[in-house]
Amino acid sequence: MSTGSSDTRRAGAGKVTGDTGGISTYKGEERALRADRLGTPGLLLSVLAASAPLMVVAGVMPTVFGVMGVVGQPLLYVILGIVLMLFSVGYAEMSRHVHNAGAFYAYIARGLGPTAGAGASLVALVAYSAMQVGIYGILGFEVSGLFATYLDIEIAWWLPAVVAVVVVGALGWLKIDLNAKVLGVLLVIECALVVIFDIAAVSKPGPEGLSMAAFNPDTLAGAGLGTALCFCIAAFVGFEQAPVYAEETSRPQIVVSRVMFLAVGYAALFLAVSSWAVTVATGPASVVDTSLKQGPGMLFGLTEERLGGTFTDVLHVLFVTGMFAALLSFHNVVARYAFAMGREGLLPAAFGRTNKTSGAPATGSLLQSGLSLVIVLAFAFTDDHPVGDPTVPVLRLFTWMGNVGALGVILLMAAAAFAVIAFFVRRGAGRAQAPRLVASGLAGLALLAIAFLTVRDFDVLVGSGPGSSLTWLLPGIIGAALVGGLVYGAVLRSTKPEVHARIGLGNEAFQLEKAAEAEADAAAR
Repeated sequence: MSTGSSDTRRAGAGKVTGDTGGISTYKGEERALRADRLGTPGLLLSVLAASAPLMVVAGVMPTVFGVMGVVGQPLLYVILGIVLMLFSVGYAEMSRHVHNAGAFYAYIARGLGPTAGAGASLVALVAYSAMQVGIYGILGFEVSGLFATYLDIEIAWWLPAVVAVVVVGALGWLKIDLNAKVLGVLLVIECALVVIFDIAAVSKPGPEGLSMAAFNPDTLAGAGLGTALCFCIAAFVGFEQAPVYAEETSRPQIVVSRVMFLAVGYAALFLAVSSWAVTVATGPASVVDTSLKQGPGMLFGLTEERLGGTFTDVLHVLFVTGMFAALLSFHNVVARYAFAMGREGLLPAAFGRTNKTSGAPATGSLLQSGLSLVIVLAFAFTDDHPVGDPTVPVLRLFTWMGNVGALGVILLMAAAAFAVIAFFVRRGAGRAQAPRLVASGLAGLALLAIAFLTVRDFDVLVGSGPGSSLTWLLPGIIGAALVGGLVYGAVLRSTKPEVHARIGLGNEAFQLEKAAEAEADAAAR
């Protein structure tokens, strides 16, 4: 494969890293993410935590069964797992050539051009921020419920949500090592409890026995298939974040791609089996009605019947800690996107500096915490419902923001799939990489189809009628971010061509800049 001078430049960048004891930009330690902090286990736990498995089983699955009426949810996870595996084939190969905390937008910039990269950077920042902020709503609601149930104390949902914003923001200043350990412990316990439920459901099935009906393609005929696809693909979100940490892993060329395939494979298996276990516990013929009536409480009702009250109480607590783990994971990703954008001039330079003590992207962390606090308080001030009512924290904040974020990530993945093709073809490696490029093309087309269905059925996603302005206002947030980013990129191309040319290059841009300065000094002499 002929990658030309870019490989030489990357090699040069690697030498600078080695010569400076882990400092990966010549600007100095404050402009670098700390290298060699994460191996395969730590990175895998970090990216899997973003999916919050228990939140998916207790919150997403009942919605897909009940509201969308799709009994074949287990089959959807298998199908989406295949699509995302195809996507990962090219995405993982790209990760071997481009190491940048801006992952999605960096890949898109390197494949489709810096202007497209600028558009993708803003979409990524908005999408991941929206997904994270939405989780504060359901976390606050659940904590409020725990206080009412176990302590007989009524507190508004937004109080624990604000506390969570502060705690997550503080952890954002700490080392990624500590965050990975926190995420890992929470994730392992959470998944273990769900597996115990799966075993219990199979051991004590509902009235229809061990039925495999949920894997029948006919069960995908529900009117809400498009919305179900969006909900289900959001359950996988996290695996694509692995390249965000490439600069902090010990062997990014190996670790990042390995983690992506492990994460997709694990998520597809875990989610397919768990959703099938739910259909077994209730019976495929009854799962839609049961989900509609009980919502997120369905899982806890099923566990209490089979595993008792103590297990269910622990599951309630782990439901909250799992969401907290997801908050940490999304916070880290948003902070790193902001760091990458600041480093390349898409955001003010302050965002491109790291905490001197921990090496964390401090300014990006502050930005995410500030945005989260403002949005949580905005929804809190509009909440005139009684304490314990899920309308604002769950049906609005969680549902609206979660779906906006999911739509943005789907579009980013589609664009990244086509960017992979352009990247290798432009470097004369199209024939050598043909199988990977075909996989990327198929995944990109499938993801575009999912995005189309998502926008078409957005009224179902947000629970509004077809005539509601929310059906275009909410997806319009992603559209506005994309258009705004593209316009910003075009302006930079005209007014600051040196900044425009640096989009997506990350540390490599600084090495090129340093070389140019050295050449200028030599010429001056």
